[in-house]
Amino acid sequence: MPVAEKQQSGDRREDAPEDRQEVFRRLFDAWHARIYQTCYRLMEHPQEAEDITQEVFVRAMEAYDRFRGDADPGTWLYRIAVNQCLNVRRRKRRLQWLALDFWNEGADEATSHGNRSVGAEEELQQADRERIVGKAIDALPERQRTALILSHFERMSYKSIAQVMECSPSAVESLLHRAKTNLGKRLRPLLGDL
Repeated sequence: MPVAEKQQSGDRREDAPEDRQEVFRRLFDAWHARIYQTCYRLMEHPQEAEDITQEVFVRAMEAYDRFRGDADPGTWLYRIAVNQCLNVRRRKRRLQWLALDFWNEGADEATSHGNRSVGAEEELQQADRERIVGKAIDALPERQRTALILSHFERMSYKSIAQVMECSPSAVESLLHRAKTNLGKRLRPLLGDL
């Protein structure tokens, strides 16, 4: 493939802007459809797949100077695509989990799982809840937000979180308690609005 040969030649960092644009035009032409298909399979939604595919090529262009010419450009693009899809899925999973956990706390198990068909009004309310919960999480102090995400979305133990955050397990427990308290304070007034 000419793109791979050009990148493997070692002169890619001295490329003129026109050469760089041509390289990316060829990369896009050669890989767009395959990257889109991968994103579509991971996301199962055409618009999300297209948005992520575009983001993959934007990120690739931004990281062009760090790309090792000895690597396959397809592998590089797939890695970016998979990471982007996983990030979007984590974000969605985080919102869904929090919406269920905080909005349905104490709900009867049979009621929450009984009727799977949701009306349009209920879907709008759920989307509003997810948006509000997402904003509340984003507003948490960084260390509280990090501990909450690692604990609830990545399902990490306090010990593992402590290693990642370079603190003690008791500090993790404290961060999680404060994060939940802060989320409760932010979300409690909004419960009546929905």
